[in-house]
Amino acid sequence: MTETGILNRELAAELSKMGHTDRLLIADAGLAIPNTTRVIDLSLAPNVPTAVDVLKVILEHFSVEGIVLSQATLDVSPSREKEFKACFAEDLPCEVVSHPHFRDDLTKEVKFAIRTGDFTANSNIILISAGGPRWYCER
Repeated sequence: MTETGILNRELAAELSKMGHTDRLLIADAGLAIPNTTRVIDLSLAPNVPTAVDVLKVILEHFSVEGIVLSQATLDVSPSREKEFKACFAEDLPCEVVSHPHFRDDLTKEVKFAIRTGDFTANSNIILISAGGPRWYCER
């Protein structure tokens, strides 16, 4: 049995398939994710786990070269935006897009999505994979 790293076998398998510039979505409990997008549902109860909880664990095992946020996150949940950005170096590229573009277009383009139990409005973030071994990427 695996006792270290990502314990969820589906999540560990999907992360291992990620290549350079591939994208993954960490979504709150309410984001409408297209039926065509693979979803790993980690939600257990309201706010368990939160998107930030999941992000912090993912970043222990996954290198990121950029992130994408919805303008709605900045407008509706600015404290969540700060929590997300606090997980990264200040110079990490962050693209901010309209919420309709994020929800309707970008959620279709990710390799997979992780659904959390987060009830904070617009607690969604797309991670852009740096690819390659972790030691090649600075955080």
